Amino acid sequence: MTTTATGSGRVSLGDRTVHRMGYGGMKLTGPRVTGPPADREAALAVLHRAVELGVDHVDTSGLYGPHVVNDLIREALDPYPEDLVIVTRVGARRTPEGGWDEALTPDGLRRSVEEDLEHLGLDALHVANLRMPGLGEPAERSLGEPLEALAQLQQEGLVRQLGVSHITGRQVAEARSIAPLACVQNHYNLIHRTDDDLVEELARDGIAYTALEGISYTSFFPMGEMTPEQSAVLDTVAQRVGASPVQVAIAWLLARSPNLLVIPSATSVAQLEELLAASEVALRPADLEELDRIVTMGGPPTGGVPAWGGGGPGGWGGGGPGGRPPG
Repeated sequence: MTTTATGSGRVSLGDRTVHRMGYGGMKLTGPRVTGPPADREAALAVLHRAVELGVDHVDTSGLYGPHVVNDLIREALDPYPEDLVIVTRVGARRTPEGGWDEALTPDGLRRSVEEDLEHLGLDALHVANLRMPGLGEPAERSLGEPLEALAQLQQEGLVRQLGVSHITGRQVAEARSIAPLACVQNHYNLIHRTDDDLVEELARDGIAYTALEGISYTSFFPMGEMTPEQSAVLDTVAQRVGASPVQVAIAWLLARSPNLLVIPSATSVAQLEELLAASEVALRPADLEELDRIVTMGGPPTGGVPAWGGGGPGGWGGGGPGGRPPG
């Protein structure tokens, strides 16, 4: 029997409640998040199947394509199910060369929101995340002005709920002093646990935390960033519980904290169903303890652009033709 998203549990996302297993649409584009997908019908089928299997939280951005994923979502799912929450990410613009430029001015944010509304066919964005710039790790800088501009769009009824992405704990505190947050989106997985304390703080306050790169948009993170010793631990646990390493990594996130959301991306129905099946993987305390050791065994290889790398001349980082996109 095919597993559905309902087995992952539920969490509050602003004024809505969603299943903790969502779907991230970034992979439904061409190479380097530019242009249409190689198989358009397969992309539409994935979106249809995700909703059929109980996914009620879809993560997207006008930056993907640009606008390709938003257009696919509208074609596949409009008229939208009443319980579907579409989360978008703003704060940059694509360049003609495929790069990613910072767009944090009030006019730039308004334009991004209005374009998302147009391409998704919505009157208001369910959740708009302010994605702050920076290559790799978040940069400490004030997000006051852009978040206040996004809050103004919320007051105008163009955005229902606000979130922040690619930020530090200090920036989360600044954001919460400006407006209530529906969620925080950050780089978090078995080997990147800088936000451990932040996850727990947000859980106490009932704020969702979306683990970006819990499953990378471009490739599953442990396969590219884990050391052989770390991979061996993950493989051992996976074999013991009868699951794939990908599924175990997702199951660890779901067990880590009740406020964690996961938004894996898939380009085929089979891949989507495999990822959703992670919600049924049962990890015992001994398994969790073993997986928790991974972060103490060393970090990702140095010398390369982190998978959370940004985009272009505007401070998003190396996102030209050869760079990795930001999340």
